[in-house]
Formats: sequence, structure tokens, C-alpha cells
Amino acid sequence: LSQGLFLGALGVGVICFAIWRALNATAPDAELMGAIGVVALAINVASALVLARFREGDANVRAIWLFSRNDALANVAVIAAAGLVAWTGSAWPDLAVAGVIALLFLHSAYEIVTGALRERGQR
Repeated sequence: LSQGLFLGALGVGVICFAIWRALNATAPDAELMGAIGVVALAINVASALVLARFREGDANVRAIWLFSRNDALANVAVIAAAGLVAWTGSAWPDLAVAGVIALLFLHSAYEIVTGALRERGQR
């Protein structure tokens, strides 16, 4: 349950940071953004592959799987956004990806919290 709440808080945090970035309208360093995205993707894909067999386990194990999967998906989106930021010189690709990542986090948080509550009710 706490993992789901934490992931939900991360989703809200990403939304708040994206709003702040939109108000300041500064484009991130696309090269640094892309490089960090590639390194993080390699790490998260390796983690997700190790954890894939546990994706249907109890709420705690499922939460760990969802964290890893979400991180890998977010890394792909960050790499794509870095390319678009470099191409356009605009902050908007980064902000759009932040919104998608926030929605992904919030959806996964909902899955984790509802799964944990179901497990609690079965005890």
C-alpha cells in the first residue's frame, strides 16, 4: 500500500515540476537528458527482465515490477523527448513526456493501492 501511495506522490510531483518548468519555459540540456536516459534505460531494462517473472505476485512484488517497468518506459520517452528538444530547441517535448510519465505513475499507483486493499480484505 505504501509503495502505491509513494508512486502516486511521485506522479503528483512530476506534474508539479512540469507546471513549474512550463511557467519558466526553459529547454533542458538535450544532450545530457538523452545520455542519462540511455544509461537509465539500460539499467531499468536489466532490472525489468529479472523481475518480469514476478509481475503477477503479491502486491509488494507487483509494485516492484511496476516500478521497474514504468522506469524503463519513462526512459524511452525521455530519450525521445531529448531528441525532440534538440531538434526544436523547445521545452515542450520534455513537458509533454513529463505529463505522460505522471499519468503512467498515477495509473500504476492506482493498480498497486487497489491490489493491496484487495489483499488486505482477503486476510
